[in-house]
Amino acid sequence: MIRGLGHGMIPGMLGRCWTSVSILILAVAGLAVVGPAGPAAAAAADPGGPGGPGGPGATVLTLSAPARYAGRPTELIATLASAADGSAADGSPVAGAPVTLERRVGGAWTAVATVTTDATGRAAATAVLERDPADNVFRAGFAGDATYASAAAGPVTAALVRHTSRVRVRGPEQVVDERRVPVRVVWRTGAGEAVAARVRLFRKVRGGAWTLARTLVTDAEGRAEVLVRPRHDTAWRATATGTPWAGRATSAVHRIDNVPPGEPVVLPQGAPRPRVTLPRQARAAGAGPQLRVGPIPDGVWRSMVGRSWRPGCPVGRAGLRLVRVNYWGYDGYRYRGEVVAAASAADRIGRALAAMHERRFPIRSMYRVDRFGWSERLQGADDYGSMAAGNTSAFNCRWVVGRPGVRSPHSYGRSLDVNPWENPYRASHGWTPNGWWVGRSHPRVAWRSPSHPFVRLMAAHGLSWTYGRSDSHHFDARGGTGRALPAPVERACGTAVCH
Repeated sequence: MIRGLGHGMIPGMLGRCWTSVSILILAVAGLAVVGPAGPAAAAAADPGGPGGPGGPGATVLTLSAPARYAGRPTELIATLASAADGSAADGSPVAGAPVTLERRVGGAWTAVATVTTDATGRAAATAVLERDPADNVFRAGFAGDATYASAAAGPVTAALVRHTSRVRVRGPEQVVDERRVPVRVVWRTGAGEAVAARVRLFRKVRGGAWTLARTLVTDAEGRAEVLVRPRHDTAWRATATGTPWAGRATSAVHRIDNVPPGEPVVLPQGAPRPRVTLPRQARAAGAGPQLRVGPIPDGVWRSMVGRSWRPGCPVGRAGLRLVRVNYWGYDGYRYRGEVVAAASAADRIGRALAAMHERRFPIRSMYRVDRFGWSERLQGADDYGSMAAGNTSAFNCRWVVGRPGVRSPHSYGRSLDVNPWENPYRASHGWTPNGWWVGRSHPRVAWRSPSHPFVRLMAAHGLSWTYGRSDSHHFDARGGTGRALPAPVERACGTAVCH
């Protein structure tokens, strides 16, 4: 059969035969072949390529959601591309593909939109961002088709850009002591949107440090309110720590001046001030005098021993009572004071002091006399110091001021000294605590006559102005027989002033 063929034709024929055999063998083996048709035919025969007999091609779906302010729309951008190795996009966009965009709300996924990719493989939709970051989570999905496999992207959280914010404290500029007033906090963004979140309200008393007064929660209008009873001049400010959508802020300081509920004492021009200055006592609490009479507490007794009481005194702890009562101070404020008195006189002394509160007769201060320490000269608590401070006091087991060795009627707890700075005592060594007020009176705090309203008030409650102008500040509780002083004091002092 090869006869007649030229010598050069035999190798060509043999080559074509071997090619046919090779194609047959490779076809039987099931291998892809890149034939004379070139790259297009190879792509059609590629089982991993789009539309090939091996199934749809792999894709990669991406999703982005730029940061925006709460209440503003962000653009959800989905991009779909083919992936040569099933994991990374090779830059070939997939056009005309439907992509579903979803949002997580309350833990459940809800549809936002279904969009179709353009020639660049891009599809977009908008969504308004919520104030809660948990509601700003999105995802995208491509269900796939005959050409391309399905793909998913997300979840992706759209970050919130924080608004600048402003917090303000509002309230009255003045409050009458013991009354309540509202302090309001308002928190808004720079655009005027209300912020509902926690705010810390701080308070500072004049001369003190800032302290946390209350943690408030602003409402849907960005407002919160609290009723306060300052009792002192105060400053207020609020700090908002911020939210995921609104920035932190600190308010300006708001000041509230506390003014007295009563009328301050106006003293004559040139009147001297007490030589001893005392701190103000605790402000009164509760309406009225709030009179309390009871046994001597352990702490009070420890303070008295070695000062206003010592062994050998004519009355012991069991025979004494602590009298606590509200009083009006010279500055127009109410305070809480206390004195120690004999059990037999405590009720009368207490009622007299309560009546002073009701009639608004002021008291400069009312500390127990043991506050002033031991006096060697008096062998008891330092009454010189108490008088120099203008302090009202009662029981003090000591000698008479100016008469060493003579027991004072205060040793029996039935005597009360009221406002001694404005009501001097004529001692053996002269007027004490000062001579300026001798011969001067005041309608509220200094008396020189039994007809003075204060002296009459004390008499109405069983307290005698025993020595008159010679010891203006001294009053004694009368006994059951009407006597002004107990018998031992009468024998010791006779008709002399026995302070």
